[in-house]
Amino acid sequence: MLVALVTSGCAPKRTTANVPPAPQPAPSNTTPPNTKPPRAVPPNAGQPSKNNKPEPIAPGGYAEQGIASWYGLPFHGRQAADGEIYDMHKFTAAHRTLPFNTVVRVTSLVNGEHVDVRITDRGPFVGNRVIDLSLAAASAIDMVGPGTARVRLEIVNAPTNPAKGRFAVQVGAFSDRTNAERLRDQLSARYQIISIQEGMGPNGRLFRLRIGNEPSEDAARKLASKLHSEDGFETFVVRLDDAQQTSSPD
Repeated sequence: MLVALVTSGCAPKRTTANVPPAPQPAPSNTTPPNTKPPRAVPPNAGQPSKNNKPEPIAPGGYAEQGIASWYGLPFHGRQAADGEIYDMHKFTAAHRTLPFNTVVRVTSLVNGEHVDVRITDRGPFVGNRVIDLSLAAASAIDMVGPGTARVRLEIVNAPTNPAKGRFAVQVGAFSDRTNAERLRDQLSARYQIISIQEGMGPNGRLFRLRIGNEPSEDAARKLASKLHSEDGFETFVVRLDDAQQTSSPD
């Protein structure tokens, strides 16, 4: 914020007026960024793991590290997976398996900056990425320009035990429902529980094909490994939220 100095060049005395700073917008009701000073950059910060996959760490509590990305338009103003309208200027994020309203501290392993976000959406469904941040959250850890950064996730608080719930394996996403149904029919002889979840992607509606209704994330990961080794699918383990659990498979 610049402080303007107004001086009179001709008068025998100079007068200086301090212009008050412009009012700042009130903070949102969602979780604000953490205001603690940046942490020291850890050794080997930003270096990928050998397999560049998400890594569960810290046996004393939930922690995860991997690649974070961020999303804004065209999702801004659309309905998020928890039913609220996504606002890219609030401190929220998308995660595949954490319960909605879980507050997560995201620490950049590139620069040590961190921010707290609330989980309101599902995703990311791209490669090894572990979380999709809002524009506001990505700005807080200086990630907007690069687009991605290696991060560490730690739960600040959660409405329920993250280990409990029902989980499935996503094996494909299609813009044409017919293609999703065709693959479902091919797999139905080998897998009993197959569902098609309708949602929005960056270019419009998507139909995501999911297999299983597993009692734990570990069980879903075993199923994902089987689908990858036996069928060659690139898979994602996802939490089945209430609406998905109670709906009948397609």
